[in-house]
Amino acid sequence: MKITKKLLAEFIGTFWLVLGGCGSAIFASEFIGVTGISLAFGLSVLTMAYAIGHISGCHLNPAVTVGLWVSGRFKDLGEVILYIISQVLGGSLGAWVIYVIGKGNQNFIIGGFASNGFGDLSPMGYSMISAFIIESILTGVFLLIMIGATDERAPQGFAPIAIGLALTLIHLISIPLTNTSVNPARSTAVALFAETHALNQLWLFWLAPLIGAILAGLISKVIFDQNN
Repeated sequence: MKITKKLLAEFIGTFWLVLGGCGSAIFASEFIGVTGISLAFGLSVLTMAYAIGHISGCHLNPAVTVGLWVSGRFKDLGEVILYIISQVLGGSLGAWVIYVIGKGNQNFIIGGFASNGFGDLSPMGYSMISAFIIESILTGVFLLIMIGATDERAPQGFAPIAIGLALTLIHLISIPLTNTSVNPARSTAVALFAETHALNQLWLFWLAPLIGAILAGLISKVIFDQNN
């Protein structure tokens, strides 16, 4: 598969994730609540997994790409970097589209713009340590689910469902804590437009997911290694 096709797939997929997930949080939260927003994120990944999984693997997330590289599922370090760039750019375009649409309503308030945060920017005031712990753990578990569900020994054809439901559950757990990141591209995209100091806290939503993903990648070598 040509790298250009893979990068375009990741760009489009991450665009859809931000538009679908963050868009639902920004435009429809009062109608659908936390459960609806969680489902929106899960469904955005589920639908793209079926659409582009066979093209790029449907990572849509720098932490996923890094975790898969550590696990040995993704071999080329150069592609890792290109994937991450495509994901950030695609997510940022999704956030920009949300911004433009929102500006079409004179009563639209940008505010936090579905950005992630801790302390004053946490929906329920959770600390930096709490945010770091939950983001690391949930990203790690998400990676293990992805790796396990896509293992050749797993039931075939159901991986997108498991992955989409896992992301839904992750959001149900952590929206009250951090607005749920587990995805540096998603966090970066909306932080660029937020009217808060979300950019100042963005480092955590890169560091914690990446640490969780790296640990999961290492653990997966033990759990899923067919030679052990």
